[in-house]
Amino acid sequence: MLAPKRVVHQRLARLTDREIDLDARDPAYIRSMLPLTWLLASLYFRAEVRGLERVPKDGPVLFVGNHSGGNITPDTAVFLLAFNTHFGVERSLYVLAHSLVTSWPLLGKWLERWGTLTANPLAARRALDAGACVLVYPGGDVEVHRPWKARYRVDFADRTGFIRLARQARVPIVPVVSCGGHSTYFPLTNGRSIARALRLNRLARLEVMPISLALPWGLNIGDFMGHIPLPAKIVVELQEPIDVAERFPRDEDTPRATEYVRLRMEEALVALSAERLSPL
Repeated sequence: MLAPKRVVHQRLARLTDREIDLDARDPAYIRSMLPLTWLLASLYFRAEVRGLERVPKDGPVLFVGNHSGGNITPDTAVFLLAFNTHFGVERSLYVLAHSLVTSWPLLGKWLERWGTLTANPLAARRALDAGACVLVYPGGDVEVHRPWKARYRVDFADRTGFIRLARQARVPIVPVVSCGGHSTYFPLTNGRSIARALRLNRLARLEVMPISLALPWGLNIGDFMGHIPLPAKIVVELQEPIDVAERFPRDEDTPRATEYVRLRMEEALVALSAERLSPL
């Protein structure tokens, strides 16, 4: 007879397995929406994406990104639009997002059509095994809500699963470095101590309870309803692919591999920040 904890884990695994629907991504819909959405991103955020030529021309790729802007993350949208425009909608790209985002009744279904999956290792591995590309943000809610003074830091929140995923799936990692998202609002604190006190990690898988200044709310606590982002310029730069399985083949190399990827991305982020004349 299985122990209760093991039974629960098996039930969760089966539930997750049922809910992963790669076919929910709608290439025809994405194609129809690309002209308008790319135009809006270009006008409002003056979006610029560099380095797409560094991406392998075919086969699965694990994109590892940093992201900013709270629950409204313009850098994700900018990269998604650029990828589908450059490679065509037939080359599948899936984005892993927090369950609080994908569970919204209307928003979640709309994001599914663009290729958004609830973040978990099984979803990522299934997409890669199907030959698709996957975009992950190891820093999750900790990074996206980091305070203004840490805007040029890449924070993976001590998460290393993406290294093991790339090694096991035998796919290259392509770092996706974004700059400008933190100028679309003003984050004061990520509120990690508040989240711990409220036990949000157990209740909603949240590590933070952010506090920011944002439109239209003024003082914005939690950012659960989103906000109106300011029109800051968004620049996304892709770095050279990293063969993790070749460079860091052993499991004990995982912490060193994680730091290697993080430092490469942070160096690129600092260089991009040096190009900015002002926040807006």
